[in-house]
Amino acid sequence: MQKKIYLVEDEMSLNILLDKYLQREGYEVTTFADGKSAIERIEDMPDLWILDIMLPDVNGYEIIKAIKENNKNTPVIFMSARNEELDRVVGLELGSDDYLSKPFLPRELVIRTNKLMERVYGEVNNESIDMELNIGGYVISKRQRTVFLGNEEIQLTNKEFELLSYLVENKNSLLSRDQILISVWGEDYFGSDRVVDDTIRRLRRKVDRLSIETVYGCGYKLVFKR
Repeated sequence: MQKKIYLVEDEMSLNILLDKYLQREGYEVTTFADGKSAIERIEDMPDLWILDIMLPDVNGYEIIKAIKENNKNTPVIFMSARNEELDRVVGLELGSDDYLSKPFLPRELVIRTNKLMERVYGEVNNESIDMELNIGGYVISKRQRTVFLGNEEIQLTNKEFELLSYLVENKNSLLSRDQILISVWGEDYFGSDRVVDDTIRRLRRKVDRLSIETVYGCGYKLVFKR
């Protein structure tokens, strides 16, 4: 059964990006852009709240107080771009379980979320976290972030692993460079899109049993036929 996350973030670009990353991990995500609408849903009792402290109306401190009054065991992750040490201390005093100082990489939030879910609920049953992807003789574990061919582990960098996972999950689909950049590197990446080409080249060498085709002028496609 999917774990439910309520995400409260008023910066819409970040709201959308974090929602996308968490859903890719298999979580059921509901987002809010203000504190008032979030407080109205306290009694829903999701499995986790992720709260921005600075909101246009009701701040994160008031929201966590309401959450803990409703159920003191509900886990909460705080996010803030303000005074890190002060917010961390106040958040802990109010019952937060983790804290992220902005700016942060979306993948860091995902990792912290996974670890907190496991700590609070034990084994997390989200499909995309537990699922092993099997393709062309390769076994890809999203939980362990490993790739095996038989008994041999294929050594991949973090981005190589994420790109391979994304290609496999979208096998036989044409993916543009922009789609790959946003999904793997994130919307906040400001480097050259040639990083996609470079990473694809390295993947082709490391997982040479897979066919990653270049569709000139369009993007890439992992072609797999049973």
